[in-house]
Amino acid sequence: MTSVSLNFASDNCGPAHPDIMAAVLASNDGHHKSYGADAMTQAVTAELRRIFEAPQAAVYLVATGTAANTLALSCYTKPWDAIFCHRESHVETDECGAPEFYSGGAKLSLVDGPDRKMRAANLTQAMEHSDGSVHQAQLGPISVTQATEAGTLYSCAEIEALCKIAKDRGSACHLDGARFANACVALDCTPAEMTWKAGIDAVSFGGTKNGCLAVEAVVLFDPDRAWEFELRRKRAAHLFSKHRFLAAQMQGYLADGLWLRMARSANTTGGLLTRGLKQHPDIALTYEPEVNMIFAEMPRELHQRARAGGALYTVYGNLDSGPMEERLNSRMVCDWSKTEADIEAMLGLLR
Repeated sequence: MTSVSLNFASDNCGPAHPDIMAAVLASNDGHHKSYGADAMTQAVTAELRRIFEAPQAAVYLVATGTAANTLALSCYTKPWDAIFCHRESHVETDECGAPEFYSGGAKLSLVDGPDRKMRAANLTQAMEHSDGSVHQAQLGPISVTQATEAGTLYSCAEIEALCKIAKDRGSACHLDGARFANACVALDCTPAEMTWKAGIDAVSFGGTKNGCLAVEAVVLFDPDRAWEFELRRKRAAHLFSKHRFLAAQMQGYLADGLWLRMARSANTTGGLLTRGLKQHPDIALTYEPEVNMIFAEMPRELHQRARAGGALYTVYGNLDSGPMEERLNSRMVCDWSKTEADIEAMLGLLR
């Protein structure tokens, strides 16, 4: 019998799916070509092209989201460019300057907007501020985090509007899809509708947060960028020699729609947790959750009670000292393995 899990710290903390583990073990049988020349990598490339309805797309696997985002962005960014992103986007808050490093010094130009989403008017204002003079950073790509760091979503129409602003100014468009599957399920859209059909040029298709060990796919819809990406990946030490172990994860992830089933499960339990938190008179949600990530503000006393009961999640502020009634914000994330019993146990600690 599976024990109850009270770990809501991150979907990074969850287990890898058994089918993905089995795929990795199966790939360990015998000898295979190295550096991505193996048959599994070729099969994964074909499957991602099919899923994205993009038969000419260039597809590459890396082990981390940071590598996927920054190597993809660097293919569209000159050292003197500005990369436009939300002030609290993932590439700004969680990449330790990697976009600037891998692009050779490009600047992140931060755009405001509620719910951690860039708004068309704000992006227009930010891009118009650059007048093209030698004294300013030049117009570079935009980067859209989907789902956002607040657990909110850009609709396909909102992505299209942002891409049009960028394309009208000659800029490329990147989508950071660490939680791509969760967004796809929540919006009930196809991968193509959320990417190239809306104007996206490159997407980081996440697997690690959604049940893989460590694999992300970079999909470049312009195959002319392929050789540059290959060179940048090798130069950055992100080309695996035993590449088949990346490919095996992605192959297991995509097989029979597992990637969508896991995301749907995480979103469903996230929805159960959201509804339970809303029913508590002393808990207020910071944002309206649209995927598997919930931000909730509650008194320190409730946080301490949950922590004493074994719950693990992120609390912003000093949990141990201060008035019991002081309200502290927090983040809880459901991964694919969460069950209704886990949610009920968590809510039980807060009642």
